[in-house]
Amino acid sequence: MTNAISIASNKHQRETILPMPLARSFVTVVFSTLVLLVICAVFAPSSLSWGAFSGSLPFAAIIAIVGLGQLLVVQQGGFDLSLPGAVSLAVVIATHFPQQDDGLLYQAILLSIGVSLIAGCLNGALVSFFRLNAIIATIGTNALLYGAVFAVSAGVPSITTNLLAEIASGESLGLPNSVIFALIAMAVVTFALKKTVAGRRFEAIGANPLAGRAAGLNVRIHQMMAYVYAQLLYCMAGTLIAGITREPTAFQGDSLLLPSVAVVVLGGTSLLGGRGYPISTVIAGFFLNQLSQFALTVGVPFSAQTIIQALALGFGIGVYSLRWTVNLKRTTRTKKVEDKK
Repeated sequence: MTNAISIASNKHQRETILPMPLARSFVTVVFSTLVLLVICAVFAPSSLSWGAFSGSLPFAAIIAIVGLGQLLVVQQGGFDLSLPGAVSLAVVIATHFPQQDDGLLYQAILLSIGVSLIAGCLNGALVSFFRLNAIIATIGTNALLYGAVFAVSAGVPSITTNLLAEIASGESLGLPNSVIFALIAMAVVTFALKKTVAGRRFEAIGANPLAGRAAGLNVRIHQMMAYVYAQLLYCMAGTLIAGITREPTAFQGDSLLLPSVAVVVLGGTSLLGGRGYPISTVIAGFFLNQLSQFALTVGVPFSAQTIIQALALGFGIGVYSLRWTVNLKRTTRTKKVEDKK
């Protein structure tokens, strides 16, 4: 009887403790965003004007989408450094293949999706089946993707089609369409991770691959699919960039790698893998974009944006490292009390 009560008590304790990281990650990023908005209102009110918001929200949406892709890979304990090449290739396919012909836009998008699937399978196979280091494997894939970028565009920018510009730069329900795409991507990723059996297995494998393999789960397939899903999200981001920017360059993805990692960390996902927080990641994308807008408004040169993003990444690592330290001390104290009883 005593053992049954102890087991029930421990189960209840786990159920009350496990949701805390999600709540804390959400509260942390929301609180940080609100503090940033207050600082902007005091020191740079022009950064909160509707004109500033309407101009920056599409780029915040892009950061959120690539962040969701990077999130899936980080959950499996990896990093996807092929993001710049994937985004850039989607941009040049969406602009160079149609040659400003709206009728060819759908074929270009299908071609981008096909290339993304191939790149994702290549990354996943190298990491999960051939056991290569994720950083090395994705750097090699990134080089191949940039080779394709030069083959398609020769490094020369091209004007986007009118249809893509209307879709990506337009508005619906008072919001930029790019923001709506980001919200849809967030909803799909959140539902897949939190409400499906495959998503729960995906997170369990990311937290402990050895335990997942011992439980009979197909660890390699789940790890490979993380890179495939990520490439599809990069494809979406690159296609939207091609429509938002009237004449995008062939290297639009270069500036998105560090922000993609920063928003994942700011959203509370551990770089060691495990549970991921898509909603917090999307909010972190808005936070990081607004931080850049604030810096530009107060006179920080654009060349310092990388430093600002690196500081935001360091801030996220510091905050959640402190959180885990507090949780560890709390768990240790609880265990000591139980042992005394």
